[in-house]
Parts: sequence; structure tokens; C-alpha cells
Amino acid sequence: MREKYHTKQKELILERIRNYHRCFTVKELYNDIKECVGLTTVYRLVDKLVLEGNLNRYIGNDNITYYEYFEECVCDNHFFLKCNKCGDTIHVDCDCITDLSKHISNYHKFIPDKEKIVINGICQKCQANS
Repeated sequence: MREKYHTKQKELILERIRNYHRCFTVKELYNDIKECVGLTTVYRLVDKLVLEGNLNRYIGNDNITYYEYFEECVCDNHFFLKCNKCGDTIHVDCDCITDLSKHISNYHKFIPDKEKIVINGICQKCQANS
């Protein structure tokens, strides 16, 4: 098996991504690190991180491609809460996700990816500011 190698550029990009704690665009990422890394390199490494399973890619309601980083987790029953207002992503370790996953599998014939379940809503901080 080929060993993964980490370049300084990849480490810089990974560090920035890990510090977002929310979804982001490639343009936003590039603007944060453009002094050190070219745009082509950012696109190439983001695509590679998606293929490696470190990033999720999705199209937002505004037709813009967003990315979100999911840290590896050793817990068995975890999911993420994503705030629709501020974009924060909160990791939750809770047994209730097992029952929900079983329900979805049994009654809807769909097997959820338990590593990347995301529930969208409004976080407590944004609720208080409304």
C-alpha cells in the first residue's frame, strides 16, 4: 500500500480547515492562505481530501459548493449538529443515533453513513440572538 505523505502546503490547508468549525468554500479557504499556497494547489488538495474522506462536499441552496471537515472519532454513536445561521458544526456523542439509524434502515430501506450524519438547525447561541 502506498503511504500518504504530507507536504507543508497540505498541512497548512488542513490546519486552516480544522480551525473553521463550519462549512467553507474553496475561495474562502484560498483567501485565508493565498500568501502561502496557489489557487490550483488549494483546489487539488481539497479534491484529494474529499477523496480521502476528510472533507464532505455539498451544494448549498445558493448553488455554491461548500466543504466541511469531519474529524475522525473513536466513539460509536456520534453525529453532528450544523447551525443554518452561523455555520458552526457541533460534534455530539449520543446513543439515540443508533435507534434512528436502525429505524431509517428498517423502515426506509436506507443505510445511513453513521460517520457523517449531520442534522441542520439553529444553535443555542443563534437562538438567543434572535
